[in-house]
Amino acid sequence: MSHKTEKFHLLIVLLTVLFFACTSKQEQVTRLFLIGDSTVADYANNYDPGKDYYKTRYPVTGWGQVFQELFVKEELKNFEHLFDSDSVLIDNRARGGRSTRSFFEEGRWRSVYEQLKPGDLVLMQFGHNDAAVDKVERYVSVGGYKEYLRMYVLQTRAKKAIPVILTPVCRNYPWKDGRLENVHGEYPQAAKEVAEEMDVFFIDLNQLSMDAFSEIGRDYVSSRYFMNLPAGVYEAYPDGQSDNTHFQPEGARVVAGLVFEALKALI
Repeated sequence: MSHKTEKFHLLIVLLTVLFFACTSKQEQVTRLFLIGDSTVADYANNYDPGKDYYKTRYPVTGWGQVFQELFVKEELKNFEHLFDSDSVLIDNRARGGRSTRSFFEEGRWRSVYEQLKPGDLVLMQFGHNDAAVDKVERYVSVGGYKEYLRMYVLQTRAKKAIPVILTPVCRNYPWKDGRLENVHGEYPQAAKEVAEEMDVFFIDLNQLSMDAFSEIGRDYVSSRYFMNLPAGVYEAYPDGQSDNTHFQPEGARVVAGLVFEALKALI
């Protein structure tokens, strides 16, 4: 074999290796699993199989429902501290009415756990329903809430995936002197304590959302962010509705943006 031929073969080998390395990276997808309650859930994606979302549920929108649209390719470089891939897939498993306990007992966590792969992320936001003392199928004491969060963290790490604990997003009450205040009692602090104890990535979404909504003001937030709807506007709510927990699309996108920016800032 001549020297030129040998160099040519070496070049082919190097180009082949480079091609497969690039192809492998392009095919690498990081999945972000979302587990939580109705404020996170995706109402448009088969939440009610066989029903038309725009006729039966719209405009209710969970922040996880609009999370995927934020992960455009040019933004991914801002997440190198969390993952190194060319694409992100949001896998939203959140469901209305679920607490840390009921989400586990119904087998919803098991379906996530079985699909977790190294490098995936699990964002967990519970608390709204854990605190529902009058609903025994949901209620979890603060101590129990912490134990379930610990379990989710340990099992996520067992799969070499990355847990992220979020405090529950705020409700649209109580307002005092022009600012939103905490309505979730001890649950946000409990989530923070578990994150500190287990050295887990942590996003205080309760505080972030209270601050962001307070800056905008009660009137705008009430009518544009939350599901306070006039009669005769939406087919799914012909009589209107008063709901200061769930979001309209604009509110959901604001909250999704808060989570997105907080993920960038995690260290």
